[in-house]
Amino acid sequence: MSMERFAQAEAALKAGNRDEGIRLTAEELTREPDAPVRVYQNFTALLIRQKLYDQAQHWAEIATSRYPRDYDLWNILGVALRRLNRYPEALKALDRAVKLNPKSMTAHINRGNIFNDMKNGPAAIEVFTRILRQGPTNAEHQRSLGRAFWNAGDLEKAEMRFNLAVKLKPDYVDAWLDLTSLTADVKSAAETLPVLDRAVAALVDSHRMREAKAVMLRRAGRNKDSEDYLLSLLTELGDQGWIHYQLGMTLADFDRVRTNAYLEKAHELEPDNAEFQMALAESYSRTRHGDEAQHLERAYQLLKPVIGKAGDGAGPVKVASDIFVRVADYDAADALGDFQHLGRLWASNGRHTALLSHLARVRTPEDRRELLHQHRIWGELIETAVARRPITHPAPRQPNGKIRVGFMSSDLRAHPVAYFSLPLFEHYDRARFEVYCYSYYTGQEDPTQKRIAGMVEGFRWNPDIGDRDAAQLIADDQLDMLIELGGSTHMNKLTVMAYKPAPLQASWLGYPHSAGLKAIDYLIVDPFMLPEHDGLLIEKPLVLPHGWFALSAGAFNERVAVQNPAPVARNGYVTFGTANNPYKYSRDLVRTWAKILARVPNSKFMFVRPEGGSESFRENLLAIFAEEGVSADRLRFEAVRGAHLPFYNEMDISLDTFPQTGGTTTCESLWMGTPVVTLVGETLFERLSYSSLMNGDLPELCARDVDGYIAAAVTLAENPDRIIELRAGLRERMRNSPIGQTTQFAHDFFDLIEKAVTGKA
Repeated sequence: MSMERFAQAEAALKAGNRDEGIRLTAEELTREPDAPVRVYQNFTALLIRQKLYDQAQHWAEIATSRYPRDYDLWNILGVALRRLNRYPEALKALDRAVKLNPKSMTAHINRGNIFNDMKNGPAAIEVFTRILRQGPTNAEHQRSLGRAFWNAGDLEKAEMRFNLAVKLKPDYVDAWLDLTSLTADVKSAAETLPVLDRAVAALVDSHRMREAKAVMLRRAGRNKDSEDYLLSLLTELGDQGWIHYQLGMTLADFDRVRTNAYLEKAHELEPDNAEFQMALAESYSRTRHGDEAQHLERAYQLLKPVIGKAGDGAGPVKVASDIFVRVADYDAADALGDFQHLGRLWASNGRHTALLSHLARVRTPEDRRELLHQHRIWGELIETAVARRPITHPAPRQPNGKIRVGFMSSDLRAHPVAYFSLPLFEHYDRARFEVYCYSYYTGQEDPTQKRIAGMVEGFRWNPDIGDRDAAQLIADDQLDMLIELGGSTHMNKLTVMAYKPAPLQASWLGYPHSAGLKAIDYLIVDPFMLPEHDGLLIEKPLVLPHGWFALSAGAFNERVAVQNPAPVARNGYVTFGTANNPYKYSRDLVRTWAKILARVPNSKFMFVRPEGGSESFRENLLAIFAEEGVSADRLRFEAVRGAHLPFYNEMDISLDTFPQTGGTTTCESLWMGTPVVTLVGETLFERLSYSSLMNGDLPELCARDVDGYIAAAVTLAENPDRIIELRAGLRERMRNSPIGQTTQFAHDFFDLIEKAVTGKA
């Protein structure tokens, strides 16, 4: 290959025309595979600089096969494989480089960096200790050794090395960032702020340190201080994209309108910044005011052009996955990675919330066990961090003959979690129990929260408290058992459970899977939800005698009446439908719904979801239905949120999602007289609807495989008299079932707690 042609390829790559640059080089190297080693070296190094790691790996492997004794090519191959997270292969390549040139430090440094990536502290310590013998004043290597000690759990030595790095190189931003992160990890966000003030003073022109200070103020729960600081920087420095970006992130939980405005400005100032564009897409996907469907559509259109530029980290991939699934773009969602890769990526980066949407991706028994493993990856990560700063426990309280129970949830307000838990607060025996509640809700107190606070011995509402302080507050209340109701959903603090603030701890209601923490002793279920096989729960099950919950008047009342007869009697055809969240959908699920419609002549399907107003959502679903011969005129989209109950009066049969089944949605459907057909799976999240239907004595609506699910739906659709009968009696059936017995449910629940606390469970 001529150097002139290589220069053309290099110029194309630098100009951003990657396809052209790669094409030129590939053509020439294919035509002249014996090109000089320098061509391969320059090209693969350029690909690394352009972050085209998969291409770099491909050509470096070809090059090393032709020039197996070239040190630089093996080193480049190792770097490419490292960037692709293929660490064992990268180490093998770098070992070859070291053998070829033992005295060169580059391959040794790259090996040490990989050991740090792998969290293999001891191996990284050995590498960087040896390197530093040759140059102890190298700040970058001191920082790398600090990271190695951090990974090894030797936090004092890690802090010493980071301090030495910034002393050697006061303007070393990455070392300052590591020092502040370590301080926050070992101590607290509040104790980290003085370190950040030192860093800002040392790097007066570094926006990264000022940005870190704003983030740390936010982590310390001082959102208003973070906002004020950023606004002062806006006055001092003028419009800068990063300031607007951080203002948007600071306000995200409080003011979505202003958040969007700040993120739009950041995007306007830096239109090529993929991180800003991704954040704007995520914010629009979470926007609930105004036209929610159009906000979602805007999010989707913002996401598509940056998905290849935002990186393959846990954060960008989660945002992309959420949006793609929400608009039913399953091809794009699948391209992000397989079940194991995505789950482990999220878990190992502490993103428990991503695992909730991952439940719906389970397909096989192996997936179910892999999902459990992913939750433990997250749990071990949190347990390691929590062990560095344990809380203190006061001396046991004086016995008063009562069991003290705590309920932790930020949803003890106008929210389904509160509606399902209200019977416990209304009917517990105050002679036997004391109840405390813990909420971190960032909004305003509403009547439901106020009502609950008035019914219990203590209601601790702390919107700005950190996890460790929240755990200490609970420990100081000297509970006998703490029950968390929210998992890792928005504004909840599952990590608090890792501190073990109560001697016994349990999960109930908010998260339909083992959370992943060994500090949670029990998972409260009912006989129908209990997994069919051992090994599908981390916690010990506490089994209620009947249902998992009971209906409260807050959620299930007469405000929306059931219209009789059923729609099939009025229309002459059956209307299927769903109000379930699209994160529970999949291509296979939607195709199953389409097959049901194809087998029931003239039937229609109704999506009662705010996403229904999104053009992309409609088009993607219509395409799947069309593959099964179902025309667009048989699908109906009702773009509503919160006002969906009346639409059950236009739906004959609700088709449940699977493998993650409905919970609140199933109950609402039954309450509105619309029978639900469900597919029963092996583990907890596949059995929520099964519990409601069996407690309602409706076993014929519970299928055990996809063919049975289709058959159950078609059979019911072919029996309009049965649909009409169910419509007329389902509400009363629910009232008379165990689900409707609120007082009995509360007694059963607290009896179970007493058995656990007294060691009789």
